[in-house]
Amino acid sequence: MAKLAGVSSATISRAFTADSLIKPETRARILALADEHGYRPNAMARSLNMSQSRLVALVVNTVANPAEGEGLDQLVHRLQARERMPLLLCCANHEDRNQLMRIASAYRVDHVVLYSDAVSIDDATDIFRSATLVVASSEPLEGRAVSDVRLDASAATRQVVDRLVDIGRRHFVYLSGRSSSHIDKQRMSWFSEALEAHSLAFDIVEHGDYSYDSGYKEAVLLLRRSRPDVIVCANDLMAIGVKDAASLLNIRVPEDLAIVGHDGVALANWEAHSITTIMPLEGMVSAALAEIIDRDPSAPAVQRVVDCVVRWARSTPELPR
Repeated sequence: MAKLAGVSSATISRAFTADSLIKPETRARILALADEHGYRPNAMARSLNMSQSRLVALVVNTVANPAEGEGLDQLVHRLQARERMPLLLCCANHEDRNQLMRIASAYRVDHVVLYSDAVSIDDATDIFRSATLVVASSEPLEGRAVSDVRLDASAATRQVVDRLVDIGRRHFVYLSGRSSSHIDKQRMSWFSEALEAHSLAFDIVEHGDYSYDSGYKEAVLLLRRSRPDVIVCANDLMAIGVKDAASLLNIRVPEDLAIVGHDGVALANWEAHSITTIMPLEGMVSAALAEIIDRDPSAPAVQRVVDCVVRWARSTPELPR
């Protein structure tokens, strides 16, 4: 290819690297010649030569959850734009998650983004020994020297609680997701602390599984035996289920019942749902990408904190004028 194009082999290599310095017209001419002659660089050979595979393992629970799916969609597209190839591992329904990670580690991935709270940091670190681990699952680090991206919704949570208490709401219920979820425990803790500042606490804590069905079913059972005036849900899907359950029982939202979700998924912002939700100010995607693209692998591990904000909607009352 270098002889055909009349350039050096290094220039050929740069033409196939998205962020390399090369004149646009030179790149276009080389790529046109490559198409004409059916030439493609060998990524495996390239990885051996450069000691980089440019593979990024994304360890998630499931892509069926809109919160995970929407974030992954952004991350995958941005990785691809920087010529990093994502290797997706869905762990939720996989019996041997460690074996799944061992299979992925055989591809010598450069980075691992740990979204799943079903996989321990220690297991991921032990299996992906040659890769840089980026934790985004909110599992406590407890002194581990790994890069960490986590949410801080404490201020946004106080804003929600202060507003609802100011308009007279006193009976709060929390609908949790999986008991093993670290971020769920953190979210409930933030709300408990905000309520404690008003000498209040959750009347009841119910348990769902992050699905719409669990939000709907648990809310029907709850609302038939008690009348809370606020239900806080661990995610937006359950919050939508709670809203539909309230409609079934002729409970007015937000006049009789305020509903708050988490994650800020697009579905919650649809006109039919309009759920007040606590969401990242800037996606964890940007923070994780910075760890993958910008940080020197030899540099010390860092923690990046992503603040959250409230996206107000019609599932909570407006402040009195």
